[in-house]
Amino acid sequence: MTPSRIVARLRPASAGRSTFYLLRAVSAADESASLPAEAAGSGEESQRVSEARSRAEGRLQRQRGTLRPLGWAAIAVVAVGTFNVRPVPGIHGKGVWVAIALCVFAATLALAIRGRFTELGYRTQSLVISATGAAGVALTALQPKGATGLAGGAAVWMAVARLPLVPGAALAAAITIALDVAAALSGSSSAAVLATTLLCALLVVMAHFMKQARESQDQTELLLAQLQDAREEQTRAAAIAERGRIAGELHDVLAHSLSAAAIQLQGARLLAERERAGAQLRTTIDRANVLVRDGLSNARQAVGALRGDELPSVAHLPSLIESFKEDMRVEVTLRIEGTARELPPDASLALYRGAQEALTNVARYAPSASAEVVLTYQAGRASLSVEDRLSPAGAPGRPGSELLGVGGGRGLSGMRERVERAGGSMQAGPTSQGWRVQLEVPA
Repeated sequence: MTPSRIVARLRPASAGRSTFYLLRAVSAADESASLPAEAAGSGEESQRVSEARSRAEGRLQRQRGTLRPLGWAAIAVVAVGTFNVRPVPGIHGKGVWVAIALCVFAATLALAIRGRFTELGYRTQSLVISATGAAGVALTALQPKGATGLAGGAAVWMAVARLPLVPGAALAAAITIALDVAAALSGSSSAAVLATTLLCALLVVMAHFMKQARESQDQTELLLAQLQDAREEQTRAAAIAERGRIAGELHDVLAHSLSAAAIQLQGARLLAERERAGAQLRTTIDRANVLVRDGLSNARQAVGALRGDELPSVAHLPSLIESFKEDMRVEVTLRIEGTARELPPDASLALYRGAQEALTNVARYAPSASAEVVLTYQAGRASLSVEDRLSPAGAPGRPGSELLGVGGGRGLSGMRERVERAGGSMQAGPTSQGWRVQLEVPA
């Protein structure tokens, strides 16, 4: 049963009704869980389901490995028994037929208890088990007082244990009837015939219940794996739906507000030009307008991320730097050291956002400085540094500009939190020529 079918049968339930719905799912999965492993699912399986099937196969092989010595013991007991009862195996008279029947029984049972016997297909398995049963019937007819009944019993066990229920039961019944007829025709008492019948019936019951117990455990593990997949799929669907709702709210509220602010700032700039306001005021309005547009772009990126759009990565650093050159009038260079490779999504996004925030701070607090972005690939990690250098005419340290105080003041702390969530670290501080931010993530 696929996770979607399980989801269709499960409904949100309280703690008191969860068992009821689980049982409904179990009964619904019987039709697929009773099929062979290769036919139970037609689509691509999850890793959890594949592991459940692997455990089932391993459990089957261990059970057969445990019972294999009993098969060799049955061959040995029947072989020893045939030499202790007349006619013994030989090359004359009935001894030839005893020898042939013993060889057929030993060869076919040895083949049936091999580990790869199940790879032969049900038709071939049925022929081999039938030959084992026929040899057991022949031995019973030729040596009614020996241990030859065990030969027929081994064939009955193999028929039930190795074949599907209906053909296995039919073959086991046919072998049992043939054993009874052979024993009766060879002069065995009715008690001996009844004993043979009861032995075969006991072997049938034991083999059936052992097989059923193993298959029930296999079905239970497979169903639990499918239920866990279905539960994760439900959770993922609910998360996507919630993220879509939040994305809609952000788009309708935040993006609308920023767009309105951008329009107002554009009007303020025109008003300042008409009123012949000072150059500093016009510059402040222009930069505020740029920041609003940048915030609008970031808001749209956040909405896209919530909706599952492709997130930016270090591969987008060149376009980010070009946009800062064009929009912010900041002189930025990019240098890549080491062999470039694909980074984990969280780590790559953390480096991209770190570069974005650091360059925004350069434009905000040191507009006259130039900046250099260095992306370094090393064994097991990747680092990114953004360092600004003031021009000789600039004031020492980090000068405040007319945009100082614009923003929430949480740029560095937010950057640090994002990098730490990706398993990395951040350092930031002044240098002899300006300011430097260093980010490092495992990769």
